[in-house]
Amino acid sequence: KAGLATDSISLSRDSIVSFAKNFLGLPYKYASRNPARGFDCSGFTMFVFKNFNLNLSPSSSAQSFQGDKILLKNAIPGDLVFFRRSKRGRIFHVAMVSKVVKDSIFIIHSTTHGGVRIDNLATAYYWKSKYKSVRNVLPGDRNYTPTEDPSLKEKELLTDLIVGTEEPP
Repeated sequence: KAGLATDSISLSRDSIVSFAKNFLGLPYKYASRNPARGFDCSGFTMFVFKNFNLNLSPSSSAQSFQGDKILLKNAIPGDLVFFRRSKRGRIFHVAMVSKVVKDSIFIIHSTTHGGVRIDNLATAYYWKSKYKSVRNVLPGDRNYTPTEDPSLKEKELLTDLIVGTEEPP
């Protein structure tokens, strides 16, 4: 597979997410970075980014030190999201932002329950409660405009989430 052949950061981020989505449904396989066998979480992110000539560590804990730390509210597709089991616990999981819509951040990751899947960080209580940080591991500026691709649209409408997070008048 060829590396990034574009100057557009939005195209490259969308290309990375589109490439990652090719593996939806693959099984979780501990310590695997091989699509023929399945992936663990960091094996998945490592494999996806390697396709675009970007080297990530094979461990989620080590990946959590790569790139630049950013605020969750500034997350855009292609950023990595890290999780830990307790406030002082070590990083045990990594996911990639696949889409940001209003108050929702969709993540694509390889999980022990379901393999490679997409979850909404805003409504997936388990992942939301374990959230630690977000990092940008991609070069270039962060001016991101999503492409209008109907195949990338998520089916979930999160009216209950939006209502619950609005400021009172």
